[in-house]
Amino acid sequence: MMGASRSGFGASSVPGGSVPGGRTSGSRASAANVGIGQVLAELRPDFPDISPSKIRFLEAEGLISPQRAESGYRRFAARDIERLRYILTAQRDEYLPLRVIRERLAAMDGEDGPAEPVPLAMTRSQLLEAAGAEEELLAELEAYGLVRRARQYQASALHIVRAAVQLREYGIQPRHLRGVKASAEREVSLVEQVVAPLARQRASREPALRTGRAVASVIAALHATLVEEGLNDAGVACVPPVAGMYQGMDREAPETPGLRSASGR
Repeated sequence: MMGASRSGFGASSVPGGSVPGGRTSGSRASAANVGIGQVLAELRPDFPDISPSKIRFLEAEGLISPQRAESGYRRFAARDIERLRYILTAQRDEYLPLRVIRERLAAMDGEDGPAEPVPLAMTRSQLLEAAGAEEELLAELEAYGLVRRARQYQASALHIVRAAVQLREYGIQPRHLRGVKASAEREVSLVEQVVAPLARQRASREPALRTGRAVASVIAALHATLVEEGLNDAGVACVPPVAGMYQGMDREAPETPGLRSASGR
């Protein structure tokens, strides 16, 4: 068995086998075990900054496990390439740190075998089906700016809609989440201020991206800590936040009368 067989990635990781940038996972490079040079040729149109050292780093971090030929050279199967594409897309589009990406991959792999990966692009109907949501809820989320209306929705939209479905069971409606959206936008603005000088450089974008991911990760951890501290100060029992705790709230929520905005809506 190849080391990549546990990845759970293949053409099914994106609806119809398509991937960002209009490329397909059925290309010649993805069809068989290939060397690192062919992997770079496959990914560079969508990820210009990809390099052999980047791939080796991701392998050292345990995010990918390409097979080794008798000569010692790495050999990448279609699943390895799709897994790489997923990692690079999560870094580029969602600014996720490797720790979070590793947790997502572990959840997809599962202890009992590969799980169905989150699609990188979905139609509106696919998004609603995957999130278990109704059109009305999605329309509200779009109206309040939490989800951007599009022909194709990214994985981040799926996470937002799923969270909204869970929060609704606690009486929290999309209009109550405007403050969360505003807070996130302020944090993004802070990260942009930090990386702006790096982004203006004509060299590789990788330093700016790496710095942005690092700063965003620290801010997210600080935010979670401040929320926990605030709840403790308010006398609300709270356990230390763990990875994914806000994405997996108990679906058997107690009945609540719901929240009301300042306007009473």
